[in-house]
Amino acid sequence: MNFLKKYFGPSTLVTAAFIGPGTLTVCTISGATFGYTLLWVLLFATIATIILQEMTARLGLITQNGLGEAIRSQIENPVAKTIAIVLVFTAIIVGNAAYEAGNISGAVLGISGIFQFDFPWALVIGISAFGVLFVGKVKIIERILIGLVILMSLVFVITAILVKPDFSAIVSGMFIPSFTEKNQLAILGLIGTTIVPYNLFLHASSVSQKWKRAEDLKELQKENGVAIGLGGLISMAIVIASAATIFGKGVSGINEMAMQLEPILGSWARYFLAIGLFAAGISSAITAPLAAAYTARGIFGWNVGLNSLKFRSVWMFILGIGTLFSMLGYKPIQVIQVAQVANGVLLPVIVFFLIYLCNKKSFLDKHVNKIWQNALAVLVILVSLVVSFRSLNSVFGLL
Repeated sequence: MNFLKKYFGPSTLVTAAFIGPGTLTVCTISGATFGYTLLWVLLFATIATIILQEMTARLGLITQNGLGEAIRSQIENPVAKTIAIVLVFTAIIVGNAAYEAGNISGAVLGISGIFQFDFPWALVIGISAFGVLFVGKVKIIERILIGLVILMSLVFVITAILVKPDFSAIVSGMFIPSFTEKNQLAILGLIGTTIVPYNLFLHASSVSQKWKRAEDLKELQKENGVAIGLGGLISMAIVIASAATIFGKGVSGINEMAMQLEPILGSWARYFLAIGLFAAGISSAITAPLAAAYTARGIFGWNVGLNSLKFRSVWMFILGIGTLFSMLGYKPIQVIQVAQVANGVLLPVIVFFLIYLCNKKSFLDKHVNKIWQNALAVLVILVSLVVSFRSLNSVFGLL
C-alpha cells in the first residue's frame, strides 16, 4: 500500500486520461500501417510528457494554484494578458471539443461492438455523461472505468510479449526516426494522443490534493516519472502487438482492432476490446469537459463553485459539441484520429505559456526550469509545429 501511495496519485490520473480510445486507435493503426517504425515517436512523446507534466505539477505544488490561474495572475501587461487568455481558452475549447468527439466515438465503437444493432449510441452516452457531471458523482464511476482501462492495458502488454515480436525491429523503430510524407499525420496523432494539452491544466490543479509542501517535490517527480512512464510503455505495447499481428491488414473497425488480442483471448477478443473501448471512451468523456470548465474558471478568475451556471455552461458546451459531431455519421475511427491531430496542432500554444511561467523567478523562485528542461520543451514546440505544418499542408494543399 505504501508503494501505491508513493508512486500513484495525480500523475496516474494523467496516464489514465491519455490511455483513452484515441491512444488505442491511433497506436493500433500506427502498428498495422507502419509496423514498428514509429515507436521513436512514442519514446519522444513519453519523455516529453514526463518533462512537461513535471513542469506543470511543480508549478501547482509551489504555488498551490492551477495553470489557468497562473497565466491570469503572472502576465501583467493588459494586452498580453488578453491575448494569452483568448489563445489558451480557444486552444482548450477547440482541443477538448475535438477530443470529446473522439471520446464519445470511442465509447460508441465499444458499445456497438457488444450490441450489434443500429441505435443512437452517441446520444445515449452524451446524456449519461451529462447526468454524471450534473449530479457530480464523478469519482466513483471514474475509478471503476479506470480499473477497466488498466485491465485492458495489462492485456496489451502481455499480448505484446506473447506474440514474440521482432526485437531488432523494435530497437530500430525506437531509436531510428522515420519521417516520410505518408506517416506525418500518424506522427502528429501519436504526439497528440500522448501529450494532451488539457492534462497540463488537470495536473496542476490536482497536485494540491496530495502534495502541499515544496519539500515534496522529489516525491512528486518520482511519482510523475513512474506513472507517465507506464503510460508510454502501454502505448508502445499496443503498437508492438498491432505490428506483430495485423501489419498490412488495414483497420476500419473494432473487428480488425481486436485481431491483435486473439493470440491471448481468442474469440473473446472483440468483446474484451469493446468493453475496454467503452470504459476508456466514457471515462474520458467525463474528464475532458470537466477539465475545460476548471481551465475556464482559473483563466477568467471566476470565483464560483462547481454547481454555478458559468462552470456548468463550459462543460455542457464541450459535451454538446462532442456528442453532436459523434452523431453526424462520421466513422468513429476517423473522428478519433482527427481529435488526436487537433491536439497535436494546438499543443505548442499551451507549452509556450507553460515555459514562460516555469522560467519566471519571481513566481517560482529557485524552482524555475533547468536549461535541459527548457531545451526539451522548446523541442516539443518545434517538432509539433513542423509536423503540424507539413501534415496540414499535405492534406489541404496549403502550398
